[in-house]
Amino acid sequence: MLFRKEIEELDLTAAEVRNHLVKLQAERALAVETGVAEVAPYMDDLDEEIAACQVIYTWSAVTEIATLRAELSGPQVG
Repeated sequence: MLFRKEIEELDLTAAEVRNHLVKLQAERALAVETGVAEVAPYMDDLDEEIAACQVIYTWSAVTEIATLRAELSGPQVG
């Protein structure tokens, strides 16, 4: 997986990643509202960071759910 190494090194909770994602989306909305969206390199970088953050958020949430499930009922086998 493209981001697997980065995700493992981050050591962030899904909630922390989601908060960052919300901030990035707010930054994007502000850029559109203020006309900064006309700066293509800035928007490309911001959109790339949002996309990466969405992947990290998904991985973090799934990992937390699987970990909790394993703690509650044991690891799933088969």
